[in-house]
Amino acid sequence: MKLPLSWMRDFVSVDAPVEEISRRLSFAGLVVENVEKLTPGFAGVFAARVVNVEKHPNADRLNLVDVDAGTKGQFKVVCGAPNVKAGMIAPLALVGAQLGKEPPLEAAVIRGVQSEGMLCSERELGLSQDHAGILALGTDAPLGGEVAAYLHLDDIVLDVEITPNRGDCLSILGLAREVAALFGGRLRAPRLRAAHSAGSSDSAHFSISVVIDAPDLCPRYAALAMTGIKIGPSPAWLKRRLELCGMRALNNVVDATNYVMLELGQPLHAFDYAKIAEGKIVVRRAGETREFVTLDNVTRALDPNDLLIADSNKPLAIAGVMGGLNSEVSDSTTTILLESAYFEPMTIARTARRLGLRSEASYRFERGIDRAGQVGALIRAAELIRKIARGRE
Repeated sequence: MKLPLSWMRDFVSVDAPVEEISRRLSFAGLVVENVEKLTPGFAGVFAARVVNVEKHPNADRLNLVDVDAGTKGQFKVVCGAPNVKAGMIAPLALVGAQLGKEPPLEAAVIRGVQSEGMLCSERELGLSQDHAGILALGTDAPLGGEVAAYLHLDDIVLDVEITPNRGDCLSILGLAREVAALFGGRLRAPRLRAAHSAGSSDSAHFSISVVIDAPDLCPRYAALAMTGIKIGPSPAWLKRRLELCGMRALNNVVDATNYVMLELGQPLHAFDYAKIAEGKIVVRRAGETREFVTLDNVTRALDPNDLLIADSNKPLAIAGVMGGLNSEVSDSTTTILLESAYFEPMTIARTARRLGLRSEASYRFERGIDRAGQVGALIRAAELIRKIARGRE
């Protein structure tokens, strides 16, 4: 389990060197196998809001952009990125900034107009090879604040070995709870607000019914429909936290479910609601269902005792292991059904082992998750999706 200390500190404050945190965790049976100290590949880059965009008088493909960097001041820069628009917050490299191994950034005159800095793409910051446009930061990025701090680039990540009997530590919150106990600190549990907004009538248009035909394998199944979804990339800070924990960002909805799984330890899954027949979820054994195509486009041979999530016509997912290609969230998805359930560990372990299909979700279900944590995780995921994908209940 990867533990970024910046994420852990959302839940507990510990004034101790990383070596002491590692030592105490190891003595408590949670052996720290590796400590990775990360540093940003740039300096002098700050969050700035784009105030105004107008065409460069001497170049068709360039724009003159007025930016507000808070306490750092207001600047005018020349930018050729196609996605620059008023209101967005982006990384601004000021004169003197260090970007990788390049010489310090200097003021430049571009086609007769002086540029007082540079709006940066992911590639210019050394975050990826993406150079299609400037990096859009979240609306919560503090103007004038260092982008490296906002993206958690200056971080320390502990690689903690979790023994099979400590499923409660397969989350950032779980490990933070251990650290709080070991240092006598106070744990700050996440505050969750009600998933359904008062006065909202959207949910009335989306009928959901859940039938559990295998209560011995799934004693609890929680579901929530959300509409108005705008599929797109996740904010840079969220993608960064997923990457620090070894997960790849996909889109804002899938990333939100993975984020909550890492944060709280409860695996979740998002289905495209339009692909669920009659809005009905049936939790059942595979029975006579012999094959199923999973998200990785592989046809899986099923055992009659495998647990499936299905609708009234077809299977939708291998419960606790992997979703199906026939209900995946895609760019055209506008309404989703969020799943948060408890599955008996042994049935998930047997299915995952037989199929040779281990996932982050099955890894947690096999070791036992909080039997009472399904609704809280569902609320947390809905809260994130409201913020980053415009979803509403």
